Amino acid sequence: MKAPWNFSRYLKLAQNFLGNGRLPALLAATTKKITKKGPALSGLKEDLSLLQSLCIAWWRGEYRAISHEALLAFVGALLYFVTPLDALPDWILGVGFVDDIAVLAWVLRKWSDELRMFRLWQSQQPAEKLKRIEHVPDSPVLEMEELKP
Repeated sequence: MKAPWNFSRYLKLAQNFLGNGRLPALLAATTKKITKKGPALSGLKEDLSLLQSLCIAWWRGEYRAISHEALLAFVGALLYFVTPLDALPDWILGVGFVDDIAVLAWVLRKWSDELRMFRLWQSQQPAEKLKRIEHVPDSPVLEMEELKP
């Protein structure tokens, strides 16, 4: 399964985000974009929420049963999603999210086993822990400069 065009640039950026503690800022930016775009993203909300929950659980050290390659792909997909100027700029009405959907679909398909294992782990967690996992950690604002691949 071939990676989407130019996605490797986002994998490198994902490595930086994981290494420098900026993951909470990315998760907050993802939540902000989901909230702002609302109905335009109705088909993506559940998948994006799953990726966010996985990243939060990983960041908090509660879930580490994931390959580094899969984690990079998930963070890279979120970075691609929040970056407004990617292959198809998000402001182009009707088609601006087509590339975001394609990247997300590719990542979800390629790493479906990793996501299945996370869902299984998640289903075994007490309700109070799940609320904590679903809450995006407080973080500083993500600057556009940080999103340049």
